[in-house]
Amino acid sequence: MWSTSHHVLRDVVRELTKLTHSSVRCFSKTSCKNTVVVERWWQVPLSKEGRPPRLYPRRHQVYKVVEDTKNAPKEKLELILTQTVPKLGGRGDTVFVKKNVGRNKLLAKDLAVYPSPENKEMFAEELRLLREGKPEERTQTRTGQLTVEFLKHMEMKVEKKPSEYDITKEIVCRQFLTKRGVFVPPHALKLSEEPIKDLGDYWCEVTVNGIDTVRIPMSVVTTIRSQRQLFQRLPFQRLLGKHILHLWYLILTDPELMLSHIKLQQNVNP
Repeated sequence: MWSTSHHVLRDVVRELTKLTHSSVRCFSKTSCKNTVVVERWWQVPLSKEGRPPRLYPRRHQVYKVVEDTKNAPKEKLELILTQTVPKLGGRGDTVFVKKNVGRNKLLAKDLAVYPSPENKEMFAEELRLLREGKPEERTQTRTGQLTVEFLKHMEMKVEKKPSEYDITKEIVCRQFLTKRGVFVPPHALKLSEEPIKDLGDYWCEVTVNGIDTVRIPMSVVTTIRSQRQLFQRLPFQRLLGKHILHLWYLILTDPELMLSHIKLQQNVNP
């Protein structure tokens, strides 16, 4: 009877041991991957040639922390976008994001890929086709899409001097750059077929990257000059300004001479 109970107890202990080992194996034994840079507080003296250095346990096992990478700024993850992502970029753009954002939001949703040599070569080929391929094979870039959206909500006003000359592409391109801050090359701009000589409402078309074309309303108005420019251009106003300065000089220097000057002007112009 004693031997039977002994065998039963041994089997129970064996089963409990198996369960304990199996439960321990379920936990991850991978430590946190942080790097701590340390150095010895006391330097090890040089040893003789061919012999290992002599270490003292109490002295040479004392370390001081030089750098702990736990609180150091994390390196960002480099990815190539496969689709247009707001506030990041468009397809083919290389971005640097936080690792949790890149892995959980971009890579998990197939919005980006790793910048491997194969992926870089594929997107470089797409960029080459964008520049050299046929129009139906091209895809608009993210910057091009933003430019198209900006041009769709634009109204252009072109100033024209009251003289006989036509509005050309160069004039309109210059107005785009000075007033809207958009560089439009002449080959990407199309005006109406009839010559633009008179004031009125017209239209122009801008082609972005040779793919998308936007039609923009254009108004031709007279050139508006500022008061300073008018004052500088009109000769009688310049003379009037000199006359006022002369009167102020007389007031400050000789008041009696100023009064005689005013009386003389009244006699000349009664």
